Amino acid sequence: MSQAVPLFTPVNVLTGFLGSGKTTLLQRLLKSPLLHDTAVLINEFGEVGLDHHLLEQVDETTVLLQSGCLCCTIRGDLSNAIRELHSKRDQGIVPPYRRLVIETTGLADPLPVLTTITADPVLCHHYRLGNVITTVDAVNGQGHLDRQQESLKQAAVADRIVITKTDLTTPQGANALIDRVRRFNPSADIVIASATQDQSARLLSQDVFDVASKTEEVRRWFAQELDNIQRADHHHHDHPHHDPNRHADDIQSFCLVFDEPVDWTAFGLWLTMLLNRHGTEVLRVKGILNVAGESAPVAVHGVQQLVHPPVHMERWPDTDRRSKIVFITKGLEPARLRRSLMAFTGQGVK
Repeated sequence: MSQAVPLFTPVNVLTGFLGSGKTTLLQRLLKSPLLHDTAVLINEFGEVGLDHHLLEQVDETTVLLQSGCLCCTIRGDLSNAIRELHSKRDQGIVPPYRRLVIETTGLADPLPVLTTITADPVLCHHYRLGNVITTVDAVNGQGHLDRQQESLKQAAVADRIVITKTDLTTPQGANALIDRVRRFNPSADIVIASATQDQSARLLSQDVFDVASKTEEVRRWFAQELDNIQRADHHHHDHPHHDPNRHADDIQSFCLVFDEPVDWTAFGLWLTMLLNRHGTEVLRVKGILNVAGESAPVAVHGVQQLVHPPVHMERWPDTDRRSKIVFITKGLEPARLRRSLMAFTGQGVK
């Protein structure tokens, strides 16, 4: 029997840079019995890859999962999304969840998300920050921290830092990364990601997020963000709408589409050469390919210079058999990649 809804529902924020493994971590956490009465807010439902767990469609943005968790899509403003979910709980439209997990996008500055919970005049009467969990990639984490301000902020505000992909690097490399994050976030609990252990109790404890325990720089970021909220309230007489997806202007996302089946050898060589030469500018590449000679699609996934092994899927997700490759790049023009791919494969690319 479900327990009563708490007076202040704890909010756990799960963040981490592109390709750092937060989606994989979320999938593992949602299998834990401890999270059966949890609601999850994510930016794009498809990115989490939970389609095979769907149990019941509540409405166009809300689904019930087999674990008992509730999963919703954030479409636009985070504050409005939480208010709408809260209203559904009050009306009995969705189960009485006792915890809310917010998964940010990989490019998100976490400060607007955190201050939304603490500063929104409606939400702060019903919700409180539980903790912040940040995934850091043992392969690319050092580079992300060097070049991406969002990655640095994500790790600096964390209460739990989960080091992922340690099996893909050396012990010396992993230890160097751990030493670095300990220096700029000495209060965080550092956890090595595990595919076999249930880490939900350690990661999603209900301790209250405390800005006072953070470094001076993090406290300054919070003060600046709260000042931005007050300025917006003063000028617009309304609560500001925080964009959880905001990022640098030179970062963009685009999709390349093939109408004809792809030659796997030619595509593989092109992708390898692209990431070897422009890995720091290709923040992420993810796609589903119609490979010549294959009856089912092949999924590809790369993060900077790291290309994960291709996954041969069992079936196509729908009737569309075109190859689609999504890129997130920093300062790399889509037209340049399109021309290069067309020249290399000899095929038209949209």
